[in-house]
Parts: sequence; C-alpha cells; structure tokens
Amino acid sequence: MVNAVQSADLKHDLAAEARRLGFVACGIAPAAEDAERAARLERWLDAEMHGDMAWMAERAHHRRSPQALWAETRSVIALGMSYAPEGDPLALAGQPDRGQISVYAQGADYHDTVKKALKALARWLVDAAARRGLGHIGVKVFVDTAPVMEKPLGQAAGLGWQGKHSNLVSRAHGSWLFLGAIYTTLELAPDAPGEDRCGSCTACQDACPTGAFPQPYVVDARRCISYLTIEHKGPLPHEFRKALGGRIYGCDDCLAVCPWNKFADAAQRMKAFLPRAELAAPRLAELLALDDAGFRRLFAGSPIKRIGRNRMVRNCLYAAGNSGDRTLLPIVELHLADPDPVIAEAARWAIEELVHAEAQRRRGGAEGPR
Repeated sequence: MVNAVQSADLKHDLAAEARRLGFVACGIAPAAEDAERAARLERWLDAEMHGDMAWMAERAHHRRSPQALWAETRSVIALGMSYAPEGDPLALAGQPDRGQISVYAQGADYHDTVKKALKALARWLVDAAARRGLGHIGVKVFVDTAPVMEKPLGQAAGLGWQGKHSNLVSRAHGSWLFLGAIYTTLELAPDAPGEDRCGSCTACQDACPTGAFPQPYVVDARRCISYLTIEHKGPLPHEFRKALGGRIYGCDDCLAVCPWNKFADAAQRMKAFLPRAELAAPRLAELLALDDAGFRRLFAGSPIKRIGRNRMVRNCLYAAGNSGDRTLLPIVELHLADPDPVIAEAARWAIEELVHAEAQRRRGGAEGPR
C-alpha cells in the first residue's frame, strides 16, 4: 500500500516524466466501475448508435471499468498528448479541388507515437516503484485499440471533461488531445474529476453537417462523418453524401468550433504530428489516380492506411461529386469500371452531380438544389 506522502511524491515525479516524454496532461483515475458511466454506455449501445462497430458491443463488459478488463488494476494513469493545429482546420472548405483530412491524421500515426511514450512512462513507473521500496508492480498500456473508455477516464482523472460533442475538452489544450492510459496494480490517490464547463454553448452541436447529435453529450455514430468516412465499409447513405462536402477522412467541425481551443498552443504539439505537406491539402485528382501500391506508399506511417485504397477512393469520389469541378470528370469516369461495386456506384453518383452542377451554371443557377 502506498502511503499519502509516497503517493504525492511519486505522482509529482510521474507528471514530470510524462511531460518530458511529450504528454501535456496527466492525471489519476480510480479503477473501479462507475455505475453511471457504465449505464450511459449501455444505453448508447442499446440504441445501436455504434453502427457497424460491432466490437463496441462485443466487449462492452470489458469497457464497463478498468477492473473489468484487468482485475488487478488499482489505478489508471490517464494521459493526453497535444496535436493542436496552427491554423483553422476548416479553411480548406473553400477549395473544392482539395480533399479535407482531419487534423489528427495529417501527421504520423498517433497509435505508434503515443504508445511508444506510454511504454517508456510505464517502464519508468515500474523502476520508480522499485526504487521506493514498493516492490514489483504490474502495468498495461492502451491507446485506442483496446476496450478502454479513454474519454470518460480522462475526465475522471481531471484532464478535462467530455463536451457536448462527446470528446474530451481541456481548459489548457482545447479539443486537440490524443488520449492514452496506463493501468497499474499500484494504488495511487486519484485526482479530482474534470468539471463540465460547456455551459449554454452549443457551437459543436450547431456545426455538425449531418446532425449527428440527437442530444448534447451524445453522438450517433451512424450520422457522424468521421464514422462514415473511416469505419463504414459500404456505400454511404444518400442523405449524407452532399453533407460530406470535401471531407475524405474524418471531420473536425465540432472540434474546431469549440471556444476552448483559443487556449490550445500548437507549440506544445509533438513534432511527429506536424502535418505532412501532401496530406494537409491533397488534390482530389491525385488521390483518385492512386492504385493500391500508390495508396500504401502515400499513406505509409499514417493512420489513414488502415482504411485501404478502396474506401479512400470511395470518399474522394463523393468529394469530387460535391466539388462542382468539371475537370475531375475524366478521372471520375475511369472508376465506372472499377471491380469494387461501391466505387463504381460512387463514380456514377459523382458524374451525375458534376453534370447537374454544370447544367445549373449554364442556366445561371436557376434550378434549385437536388
């Protein structure tokens, strides 16, 4: 058992080491189940708002609490790493020949960067506990690939609060945090949970292009552009295609408009997350020309690589259809013969939209929107 003095001393040194490794936020959360948090998850799953993400339901029992995943857990070290952008993430909306990639995916794969730092911090903690005579402790690290509720744990650890867009918001770092967690058998004094400071603000709710928020603090993944462009495998429902605009991987709208982002400092961002020039404002025509090998080369070391070439081309075809740029027609038409029926159908839709846009221009815009 760690006494109060040992716990405070170790937590101080832990936070310092976390900062050295690139984390801008560090806190301790309890490992036991939070009944209300577990109930919210159950209600969300019962409403089928997870869409095709079957793994959310299949391992829901492990998501209920850290101890449900690993019974020996006594404390959770919640950590945040900044990826705050320098400019306006929504600036590309006025450039129809370009595809919009979410800020988090414009640099190196956060899974690799955050996990490497988590492992280093976990090793430090094991050594620090041994030096303090606390014996051998167990640790497990997680970053977005296990049944771990990083956002509510981040709030429980005092890193911030889950905003009305359901993502974690920090007073110091806004909405731009990659989250990770270290489960440990070491019992540390928990920090005070984050206090909700959204107030009456509805900026994130109002900004959503597809109305993905049935109520504040609840997101329906089936209507979310991030889900639709990344997780959804088939053709996108027609009701959402126009709302995609030029978004080809993820969506930053609800995050970008959060007023708390005025405190986010891009200088605290890890160098690994600096945007790659070819991903910050990619040309749709160049992305539509990619074969599988070209896709793998372009997105090597990027989280985008996991969706594969076909899903990226599908997304780019929807964006092309929304662009109104008739010069894209030749490259779009090449995809009519694609062996993937989802791509071929997306190409047909894009052609219809481009032809319709051209007809409208010729009529002086007299015809209403489709």
